[in-house]
Amino acid sequence: MALITAEKLDLGYEGQVIVEGLDFSVQAGDYLCIVGENGSGKSTLMKTLLHLTPPMGGRVVLGDGLKANEIAYLPQQTIVQKDFPASVREIVLSGCQSRCGLRPFYNAEEKKLAAENMERMGITALANRCYRELSGGQQQRVLLARALCAAQKLLLLDEPVSGLDPRVTQEMYELIGQLNEEGVTIIMISHDIAAAVQYASHVLHIGKHIFFGTRADYLKSDAGKYFVSEGSSNG
Repeated sequence: MALITAEKLDLGYEGQVIVEGLDFSVQAGDYLCIVGENGSGKSTLMKTLLHLTPPMGGRVVLGDGLKANEIAYLPQQTIVQKDFPASVREIVLSGCQSRCGLRPFYNAEEKKLAAENMERMGITALANRCYRELSGGQQQRVLLARALCAAQKLLLLDEPVSGLDPRVTQEMYELIGQLNEEGVTIIMISHDIAAAVQYASHVLHIGKHIFFGTRADYLKSDAGKYFVSEGSSNG
């Protein structure tokens, strides 16, 4: 059974529909890349999947025992977040807050989980560093570790390589691909179609062209051929 299924989904904001009749599903272990032109509704779709924005039509169904609190979300970073004055360890640990309930402290199990995810992201040596002193790539690794503390099953990423240089971008794509290989289901928005689809198992393209299917079928489709070649020529 699918982890997430979108049925006849209409997306929009302020009463304006921007995408109509979206149907797709995400199975455990999938790596779905959501692509499309600017303003096509990618971020609105992400917020709808997270139940932060209600759909204008249709519905999102969680299946396979997935609960809303088992979905981790890494939004686009804002300037305020980049300047956050806390240590790396504190930020990663804060991903465990929902596990604490009314407890005002983190227990040994939560501290162990934070340490494991810092190790996983290669940032153990940065544990006591102030977050705002880190490079953009290091900050994204910290936020990924935090998201993994919040939930292990499904990770939603909104433009996780935005503003990073090409080398660090490649490292981030490889890191996310590795998480997928370890069993984390990935749903990622990317504006960089040519690079992003290298790692995806499935592609959802929204906008004037709508496509949902495997990466191989996308690369054979008219939309895939056009947008991937455009991305390659612009890169």
